[in-house]
Amino acid sequence: MKVEAVVLAGASNSGKLKSVSDVVHEALIPVVGRPMIHYVVEALKASAAVERIVVVGPREALQASGLPSDVDVADAGDSMVDNLRIGLAKVRQDRLALVATGDIPLLTPEAVDDFLSRCQGVSADIYYSIVSKEANEAAYPGVKRTYVRLKDGTFTGGNIALVKPEVVEACEPMIAQAVAMRKNPVKLSRLLGLKFIIKLLFNRLSLAEIEQRVQTILGFKGVAIVSPYPEVGIDVDKPDDLALVEASLRARPSPR
Repeated sequence: MKVEAVVLAGASNSGKLKSVSDVVHEALIPVVGRPMIHYVVEALKASAAVERIVVVGPREALQASGLPSDVDVADAGDSMVDNLRIGLAKVRQDRLALVATGDIPLLTPEAVDDFLSRCQGVSADIYYSIVSKEANEAAYPGVKRTYVRLKDGTFTGGNIALVKPEVVEACEPMIAQAVAMRKNPVKLSRLLGLKFIIKLLFNRLSLAEIEQRVQTILGFKGVAIVSPYPEVGIDVDKPDDLALVEASLRARPSPR
C-alpha cells in the first residue's frame, strides 16, 4: 500500500506545555533539542509506504525550522478539523490518505508500516488506530492516557488514521464533535445514543457494536485497528508527557 500523509501541526502552545516552553506553536516545541514535528516527519519519510507528506501548520515557522525541502507545508486554519480539510484537499482524492498529528515524536516507521499493513485486507472508509492498555504500560510504565474499557479489552486512541478524503468531507460536523470530545469517553459515547452510554458504563460495549453504530449513523464504514505500537498514541500535551518522551528518545539506540 502506498499513501500520501497529512500531518496536523497547527495547534498553538497555549495549554499546559506553555509552562515548559515559550515557543508559539506546539509542533515546534524542542524535544531533545529538535522541534517535535521533525520526529513525526522523519518517521513518515522512513516508512516504505509513504510517498509524500503534507504538513498543515504555521508555514513560515515550519519551513524556517528546517523541515526537509520535499515536505509540502500548508498554512493552518482555525481548528483541527479545518486543518484536516486543508491537508486532505492537497492529497490525491482517489485513494486513502494517512493522517497523523504532529505531537507524537515517538512515532517510528515500523509503527506506521505495521498500521498500514493491518489495514490491508479490511474494507472500510476510515481506519482508526487504538492501543491496548497492556501494550502501553508494558512499553512505557506509568504513562498517563485516557482509556476506554470495552468487552474486547481496555484501549486508548491512537493519533494516526487512514481515511478516504471524500468521506471526511461528508462527515465533517460529526468529526468536529468527536474531536472536541476525544478526551472524554462518556461524552463521546453520547454521539452513539443512550443505549451505548449505558453499555459503556457497564463495560459491555464492544468494538464491533461501535463500528456498526457509526456506519448506521454516518453511512460510512469505520474500523478500529489495534496497533501493538504504543508510539502511535503517546502524544505530548503536558509537561509529564514531554519528560517521558525525552527520556524515551534518549534511551533509543543511535542510528548507524
